[in-house]
Amino acid sequence: MGQVVTISQHAGISSRFARFVLMGAIVVLLAGCNLFGQPKIKEEAIVAPEVLYQQALDEMDAQRYVTAVKTLEKLERQHPFSEFNEKAKLMQVFGNYRIGKFEEAILAADRYIALYPGSKELPYVLYLKGNSYFGQIKDITRDQQISKNAIETYSMIVANYPDSKYAKDAQEKMVVGVDQIAGKEMSVGRYYLGNGNYPAAINRFRVVAEQFQTSTHIEEALFRLTEANLALGLISEAQTAAAVLGHNYPQSSWYKQAFDLLAKQGISPQVNAGSSLAQLKKS
Repeated sequence: MGQVVTISQHAGISSRFARFVLMGAIVVLLAGCNLFGQPKIKEEAIVAPEVLYQQALDEMDAQRYVTAVKTLEKLERQHPFSEFNEKAKLMQVFGNYRIGKFEEAILAADRYIALYPGSKELPYVLYLKGNSYFGQIKDITRDQQISKNAIETYSMIVANYPDSKYAKDAQEKMVVGVDQIAGKEMSVGRYYLGNGNYPAAINRFRVVAEQFQTSTHIEEALFRLTEANLALGLISEAQTAAAVLGHNYPQSSWYKQAFDLLAKQGISPQVNAGSSLAQLKKS
């Protein structure tokens, strides 16, 4: 006698079959989305290191520095132990510097210095690093940490590689960096002076007078020390500041102003040997 399939059994079989078909459809749909919606990422073709390096040089010759840096990065990525790797890292410092990516150039320089501390190219790398800081120096109203970083980097060139072709330019740019920092100190000092906060103003002007004597702000700093000390009633300090200014820069217009300021009080410039400002007097 044949098996009788009830209506309820038939419904159960149909339900399971429907779920199976639905799951299959979902799998096919997902596979289709992956197949047609998101194309596979094409693998990067491997190129010989010498070919990539020469390509980067050619791109730099054509002043396509952005492309050249990408080619150098590709060389490093594909051939991390290639004999061209050191040259590639050096050229990345140069390439990033030339396109104004100063932060990237500084990072590339630090990486090169860490990996190749004995390289003959270190003066050049330090020079590019210093220039990358120098290129970011803003006006004196901004924070001057960049100027300090530039001075520190250039100082390493001057101290460790005084005979290199980069030392002279490094020294000249150090002067600019020093002037920026001194200018910032003067700006803050003038602010305090204008608001009657004479002790704070004196502290700023003393920093310039004592630490940045080669800056273009030194004469004004000594005049402002005369002015601020006089306002506080520190007559001896005011006289010493004016005397040092007159001795070191006798033709300065700032000295004439300092002299006239003291004369209004019936006093004249005079060095107090006990003042630390007296040590600023040039022999």
